[in-house]
Amino acid sequence: MHTSAWPVAIVILLVLVATPATAMTSDSLDISIQQDGRADIHFAYHLDWLEYIAVYLRLVDPAAELKKALESNFGKPVTVLSVNSNSVHLTVDSFARVSSSNGNITARTPGLSFAEGEKILKSYWFAPLVRVDLSPSVTTIRFPDGYVETFSDRIGIPPLVHTWKA
Repeated sequence: MHTSAWPVAIVILLVLVATPATAMTSDSLDISIQQDGRADIHFAYHLDWLEYIAVYLRLVDPAAELKKALESNFGKPVTVLSVNSNSVHLTVDSFARVSSSNGNITARTPGLSFAEGEKILKSYWFAPLVRVDLSPSVTTIRFPDGYVETFSDRIGIPPLVHTWKA
């Protein structure tokens, strides 16, 4: 952090201590599986003003934390395409295992758990000051043939297997 940002950070810390806990909430997670197994992922979240300030001051980087968590979880490179104050757009190569047989294509997605991300965020110094809810209000997984699976307010998403005609 730049030296000039320290006074601002100290004021923010004092405000944080004097105010009730705020919340970071996950609004939606949309995963579009491509024919080759790559996933195009849009993650939308809501930051209260304190979290917004922490992101603005670069005390926390939601895109970097999500990238690190996904790479750790899947063991595959994650590319952050864009990020703004309320969403991250990224891709994961080989997210789904895709195979073909007898004119059918089958995609197998890994299970997802947001519990580890919540655990990581709760380890930060500001954790007592925020309530974190990383379970998206809506998680949507889209397959190339138009089939969609939707989950509401789930901390974990099971692995999925979907087959369609080639």
